[in-house]
Amino acid sequence: MQLAKIDIIVFLTYIIGIVALGLWVSRKKEGHEKNAEDYFLAGKTLPWWAIGASLIAANISAEQFIGMSGSGLAVGLAIASYEWMAALTLIIVAKYFLPIFIEKKLYTIPEFIEQRFDKNLKTILAVFWIALFIFVNLTSVLFLGAKAVDTIVGTGDGSLIVYAIIGLGLIAAAYSLYGGLSAVAWTDVVQVIVLIFGGLITTVLALNAVTPEGGLINGFSHIYNTAGDKFHMILERGHPEFFNLPGIAVLIGGMWVANLYYWGFNQYIIQRALAGKSLGEAQKGLVFAAFLKLIIPLIVVIPGIVAFVMLTQPEGTAVIPGVTEAFTKVDGSINYDKAYPWLISVLIPNGLKGIVIAALVAAIVSSLASMLNSTSTIFTMDIYKPYINKNATDKQMVNTGRLAAASALVIACVMAPLLGNIPQMFQYIQEYTGVVSPGILGVFLMGLFWKKATSKGAIIGVVASIPVALLLKADAVNLPWMDQMLYTLLITMVIIAGVSLSTSKTVDDKKGIPVTAETFKTSSAFNIGAYAIILVLVVLYTMFW
Repeated sequence: MQLAKIDIIVFLTYIIGIVALGLWVSRKKEGHEKNAEDYFLAGKTLPWWAIGASLIAANISAEQFIGMSGSGLAVGLAIASYEWMAALTLIIVAKYFLPIFIEKKLYTIPEFIEQRFDKNLKTILAVFWIALFIFVNLTSVLFLGAKAVDTIVGTGDGSLIVYAIIGLGLIAAAYSLYGGLSAVAWTDVVQVIVLIFGGLITTVLALNAVTPEGGLINGFSHIYNTAGDKFHMILERGHPEFFNLPGIAVLIGGMWVANLYYWGFNQYIIQRALAGKSLGEAQKGLVFAAFLKLIIPLIVVIPGIVAFVMLTQPEGTAVIPGVTEAFTKVDGSINYDKAYPWLISVLIPNGLKGIVIAALVAAIVSSLASMLNSTSTIFTMDIYKPYINKNATDKQMVNTGRLAAASALVIACVMAPLLGNIPQMFQYIQEYTGVVSPGILGVFLMGLFWKKATSKGAIIGVVASIPVALLLKADAVNLPWMDQMLYTLLITMVIIAGVSLSTSKTVDDKKGIPVTAETFKTSSAFNIGAYAIILVLVVLYTMFW
């Protein structure tokens, strides 16, 4: 598909503008050499609105626009639980995790493990996270993003994927490697505006086009009436996708493992909160991010449901030539991840297509920049400084961070094309990380809230969690993967508790964290926002149960 000149101009203007903004905010201030805190934590100067916007920009990427829209086509609104339950998770993280993290003046999440348990476990987890960021997160975002670009501006045959991977990587590197978290966070404020606005354009035009009569209300009414089974948040047993989203367990079970791990202990997410002006500012930033989370399904899941209706053609649906061929693979199966790119290529007119493509690229580039910055932060602070150069200066740490980010990007660009076509990529990523996340979450939860947890208990627990997770994942056990995560978490915590109680010679571990009611006290602004979010979630789940 050929882009019109106006779309090319809009898109290039966005690229040039975002790189220029990143470099401008990264400029050296007169008489001030950029130090480690400036580079890795933006000098701890971020206000609440920048923290919230940057959190969402880091989170929303090709995984959501492409992968979650694909799951919207396959599953429906039930996949939106990842977004809506995340809003509630952000409130919990802000209230109960952030006060401890900020009080300990962390640069990285592995540093908490060293302060609470020991250096060896910290190093193990630091190496694990670096590998996860490079070989899972960066590669999947690059591949899905490149796949979308190939579908929208190319022929969809994969011929542009390698070029798109390199291009996306270079855009992210152009400002993030030099400027660090400051460049990433402040450009994210612009990126999140672009991605939400561009995403809403796609949703509005898709709903308008799904019926011959047109109209936003008509479109939503049509997809709701003809694809009602796609508007259930809680899937019944026997549903084809029940094993991916196992009914009520989404609300009270394994979904909490995925969300608490991702939003509470994921470096490239929580790093923004650590860079806040103050604890109160960081907490308000997470509430703002939670509000933004509530609207994400409108721009990523609803388009997938529209694509399903257009593909299945129930009575009263507008006929679009070539829709069946567009979604059908050579082997006859459905290419779910084609939903969002196809909608853009077919429904978005010239003049708006450049904005929508800029929104998609904004989502991809902001996530890439965030992952690169966090990879470099963990490598520099948890590997380089303690093991390679204990007396490293600020300048050496900043330069090492830049080199680490560049190396991670090169490796990811080489690996990304090898992913191939994986159906429902979003679901694949969740299941892969679901093997390791319960054990890590168990260690953090016990470390935060149980003073008797010991280093030996934590190490044995996290190591044992892998075979436990793999055992529960076996076909013979026949458990939904979310249930597997929940049971793995509970077993891990029992192991940590058992080992800690049997090996500790004192009542509490000497590194245990003392907490009081005062530790978790929050402002009235935070409380009002939190209650509002909870109320909205109750209404949403009541409407679409």
